[in-house]
Amino acid sequence: MLDFDPSADIQALRSTFADIQAVVDVDALRAEIARLSEEAGVPDLWDDPAKAQKVTSALSHRQSELKRVTDIERRLDDVEVLVELANEMDDEDSAEEARHEIAELQDVVSQLEVQTLLDGEYDERSAVVTIRSGAGGDDATDFAEMLLRMYLRWAERHKYPVKIMDTSYAEGAGIKSATFEIDAPYAYGTLSVEAGTHRLARISPFGSADKRQTSFAAVEVIPVMEEAQEVEVPESDIRVDVFRSSGPGGQSVNTTDSAVRITHLPTGLVVSMQNEKSQIQNRAAAMRVLQTRLLLLKREEEAATKKELAGVITASWGDQMRSYFLYGQQLVKDLRTGYEVGNPASVFDGDLDGLISAGIRWRKRKDDD
Repeated sequence: MLDFDPSADIQALRSTFADIQAVVDVDALRAEIARLSEEAGVPDLWDDPAKAQKVTSALSHRQSELKRVTDIERRLDDVEVLVELANEMDDEDSAEEARHEIAELQDVVSQLEVQTLLDGEYDERSAVVTIRSGAGGDDATDFAEMLLRMYLRWAERHKYPVKIMDTSYAEGAGIKSATFEIDAPYAYGTLSVEAGTHRLARISPFGSADKRQTSFAAVEVIPVMEEAQEVEVPESDIRVDVFRSSGPGGQSVNTTDSAVRITHLPTGLVVSMQNEKSQIQNRAAAMRVLQTRLLLLKREEEAATKKELAGVITASWGDQMRSYFLYGQQLVKDLRTGYEVGNPASVFDGDLDGLISAGIRWRKRKDDD
């Protein structure tokens, strides 16, 4: 008779999954999807392409997040039925199928559990990743291309949409740099732990025989920021002064207070307008100029935020965060977490989840200290 009792494993999965559901707040997620679906269904939505893109992207992300949670719930129910069937029918094939499914669920639930640790301001956004070759000549540019393929394969494994934005090819092997966007929920929070200097040690295929070569590449990860298209200016944030327009030499242009000066109180920006014939026209023109200046200011702040998030990465000795050894011991080791993988080929083929999860947990512990 078949002796198959994985109830302890299933119970552990259900316990962890219950904690995840509490953090995700499935009811709130469904309400957000309903709200975004209503917005996406408005007939004139695409009259404003920027707003439409924002709404549809947010809806897609929320739907993907909900699907991950509901799929796990369904699979947990199904595997319990499969275990019961295997025992009733004394069917080893069904038992083996259940073991495989439980192992997969343990991986999926672990990944989702890690995602609940991503609570930074920009963590839930999509990501823009830039890879740059560093010190090491042809080996470095070849290594940069290996990293590009690694991240693209990782995204492919997770079925995340990818858009290559720019590639600069080297004169010899590989690439000087490449930039791509991964449009998926929590892509930035997940991949932000990959930012830093990566080091490759191997027998160089470009130099003399049996010569070990060390090369470097830098990985930069920034969130996709919502581009500011317009700036709302509350009346409470401005002071409006009116005065009479005047021409050269102090000559009066008119005898009414048609000129307008608007002061934006939070920033101190001042805009004056007197070219139009009426106060209403001058105020509208001044507000347009003020909104434009505030928009430029906001974009400058966003650019500064991106630069701060990206950090300074030198792609050389002294600040590497991960080493890839392709000779002798054949090992990938993260120098921050101590996490190791003894199969570099699988890592370069996109099997990064273990390294990424270890990095996220390490960062969370570091932030909590």
